[in-house]
Amino acid sequence: MAGFMKRLLPKRFRKQGVTIPVVRLHGAIMAGGSAFRPMLNIAAVAPLLERAFADKEAPAIAIAINSPGGSPVQSRLIYQRIRDLAVEKNKRVLVFVEDVAASGGYMIALAGDEIIADPTSIVGSIGVVSGGFGFTELLEKVGIERRIYTAGENKVMLDPFQPEKEKDVTYLKSLQQEIHGVFTGMVKARRGHLLTDDAEIFSGLFWTGERARALGLVDGLGDMRGELKRRYGEKTELRLVSASRGLLGRRQPGVGLATGIGSGLALSAVAGLAEAAEEKALWGRFGL
Repeated sequence: MAGFMKRLLPKRFRKQGVTIPVVRLHGAIMAGGSAFRPMLNIAAVAPLLERAFADKEAPAIAIAINSPGGSPVQSRLIYQRIRDLAVEKNKRVLVFVEDVAASGGYMIALAGDEIIADPTSIVGSIGVVSGGFGFTELLEKVGIERRIYTAGENKVMLDPFQPEKEKDVTYLKSLQQEIHGVFTGMVKARRGHLLTDDAEIFSGLFWTGERARALGLVDGLGDMRGELKRRYGEKTELRLVSASRGLLGRRQPGVGLATGIGSGLALSAVAGLAEAAEEKALWGRFGL
């Protein structure tokens, strides 16, 4: 509304200076989420991006990223939406890395025409990881017999309640290699002309912002406010594009929130605990 009213004023009455819409992408990247623990995914991010890119007067969109990664699918969907909007609206995209842009977080950062990090940011981790637990001995100790019936010999592949099979692990690794190939291709397509000839770039390692710049993974070092004022003038203003809130001031939940009063809340709470553990593990990989 403020932007609309501003456009109604004659130019001589408008405030001199540039306003840059800012979208903050913070957290682990996972599908779903709930009111207990909102997640970074295309369903949550798309409305913010649409609003940011709708600002016709803004010469650029600033995106702050602070994410240890997560779902490669959600990461790529967010990346693609940013690039599609940038082309459609003819906007320059400036990405600013906060604590970390690793794995899926860095995949999203690739959507930027430029990537700017703090010297102490963590950047990289261009790889794919899967994990789980095995409970075969636990079932024997507690005297539980598991019964499972399938149609299709591979329906229980990598079942945590059965001994690990070499052919299952081989198949999983083949999938990881395919996903890693897509990720690597995106990095080369967006930054191939800037990357140094260092094989470790695609090994899953991660670096500080300073080293990432030397490797060609980021373009510069700095902070959002200082960089935008340097580029567009001291009167440049940053406008945070945030999620809408409900009547009680809480952020609106994303897609997939259970609505039942009893069991729905219980399921959401349990799911929230599992998501919290997974998110903590993701941040923990980078000492955060």
